[in-house]
Amino acid sequence: MRLIVNGQQAFGKSVLDGLLDRSEEVVGVYCAPERPGARPDPLKETALERGLPVFQPSSYRKEEVCEQMASLKPDLCVMAYVTLFVPEQALTVPTQGTIQFHPSLLPRHRGPSSINWPIIWGETQTGLSIFWPDDGLDEGPILIQKTIDIGDEDTVGSLYFNQLYPMGVAATLEGVDLVRAGNAPRIEQNPGEATYEGWCRRDLVKINWHMPLQTVWNLVRGANPQPGAWSTFEGETVNIYDARKIPEALSVQPGQVTALDDESVTVATADGQLRLLKVRPQGGKKIGAGEWAAEAGIAKGARLGV
Repeated sequence: MRLIVNGQQAFGKSVLDGLLDRSEEVVGVYCAPERPGARPDPLKETALERGLPVFQPSSYRKEEVCEQMASLKPDLCVMAYVTLFVPEQALTVPTQGTIQFHPSLLPRHRGPSSINWPIIWGETQTGLSIFWPDDGLDEGPILIQKTIDIGDEDTVGSLYFNQLYPMGVAATLEGVDLVRAGNAPRIEQNPGEATYEGWCRRDLVKINWHMPLQTVWNLVRGANPQPGAWSTFEGETVNIYDARKIPEALSVQPGQVTALDDESVTVATADGQLRLLKVRPQGGKKIGAGEWAAEAGIAKGARLGV
């Protein structure tokens, strides 16, 4: 089959590498236009190194973009981490259509932050979908789905890099095989089971220390490494990354610092404590929580989030 790869960054590169390593015929690579000052896209760099034609349209709604895609005579388009909207007129240019990777069990968690929200909501399972995109947002029929467990220690970073990323690359290649074999399923999504969440933005991950420990813990994990759950101390913000749960509840105010050492700061929640290990003070870099406490003059009994 003649393939187009449309994607970006490390995931797109890994999918392209996987296809080329098994001698697939890739006739063109599409990726997002570079932003000023941004690092070179690994997908684009790899495509150029491999001698493949690279295209970077600012919009896929333009007729000339579809005409250019059609000139490649593609059989299938493989979308691997695409952020620009691709309308149906472009999706249907290849004779076999287009398949796309999405890091959730569609129709659950449609939208751009589908790894963050299952963790924040305290779910114990998530997964990935390879589906046939259409003009709706993550609404097309399902080709492949795979389920994974969310451990209580998992963060967005660990869930993606340790599980969803490698499984997603393998599932994308599996999807290409199914299309080639002529038995690729198209299982309609159940709209009654659908959820949609927008971007997990900074203003949505401010910590409320009056919430239960597990709720705070889920928020910290579900925002690590981006956008970073945060709190305040004396008017300065601090992002919180690595942490540990301490189930023991103390008779103190939520947000109160209950313990300090060289490595950590322990803060009370409504029914437990959270031991902060890695933070980023306002305007600074990630450092150990103990170092931050010493620099900020935090003592036992001080309160965060006031």
